[in-house]
Amino acid sequence: MNLSLPLFDALDAVPPPPQAQASSVAAPGQDMACDPPAATVWPPAFDLAQHPAVWRASQIGGGPRRITASGFGQLDAQLPGGGWPHGVLTELLLPEPGIGELRLLAPALAVLAPLSAGGPATPGSSADTARAAPDAPRCVMLFDPPALLSAWALAQCGLGSRHWLVVQGRAGQPRAGPAGAIAPGAPRGANRLAPLLASADLLWALEQSLKSGHVGAVLAWLPLNLRADTLRRLQLAAQSHDGPVFIFRDALARSQPSVAPLRLLLQPAGLDGLSVRLLKRRGPALAQPLRLLLPPVLPPHLQAQAEARQLAERLARPPAQPASGAQTVSATPPATASRRA
Repeated sequence: MNLSLPLFDALDAVPPPPQAQASSVAAPGQDMACDPPAATVWPPAFDLAQHPAVWRASQIGGGPRRITASGFGQLDAQLPGGGWPHGVLTELLLPEPGIGELRLLAPALAVLAPLSAGGPATPGSSADTARAAPDAPRCVMLFDPPALLSAWALAQCGLGSRHWLVVQGRAGQPRAGPAGAIAPGAPRGANRLAPLLASADLLWALEQSLKSGHVGAVLAWLPLNLRADTLRRLQLAAQSHDGPVFIFRDALARSQPSVAPLRLLLQPAGLDGLSVRLLKRRGPALAQPLRLLLPPVLPPHLQAQAEARQLAERLARPPAQPASGAQTVSATPPATASRRA
């Protein structure tokens, strides 16, 4: 069946824009030939790249709007947003406790729980985008730390221990002894940072503390074999928390996937040095680790003795021997070697 449709001009069917219709109607007593038609005004184009939630893989992401500066300018330049993010998990991996992880976090914790209620003890430890120091110090909660805290050492770092709350898990678990000593026969990661098995009560208290929104900062030492769904639940709970959340785990966990948007590997680098390698961040990978100089905790005379002892141990260390089967290259010129032969 063949149907014939009437032909029409498509240009006549399209109505003119409202601006053209308005311009074609002249006011009483106005000459239409003297006024040009009004130009079409289009809204400005929206630049999606300016949205704070959009970031390119070749650039460091802006991160959350609320952050707390770390107090180390070299580290802030590499962190998304310029400091420790709020509302997400920050995973710190270290081979053993006591390598300077608390001194690394001390400037940020001093903003939330300063030694004096008047303000942060460390000047310049907050950025323009960081959260301002509150009028009343906020609580800092520590879940299952590997050793007892020293109020004197915290005061030396500008931290007020009155606002710190420690939550212990199972009683009687093997803990790290002096200098991170490990019980004989215990697997690595079992009691360096946390028990081998996570306590259900401790994880529940940690999750509820994050959801409460009344804590300034949270520090939790979790085991190596933590389940992936547990990390996801903690990440969801951290979204309700207005403050940084630090998760300490054994360095062997670097090969395991994690939902934490920020992961750092900490390693000792000298007496008061710390090597920080960014394993995961919103941005490109960092080829070389950062070497941060931590604030010293020893008096000047003890500091000099420790440095002298460290230098003596380095000089007394035997030189590295070449591996078996490796060729030894002589530094004697060829002509001199032939005459001696």
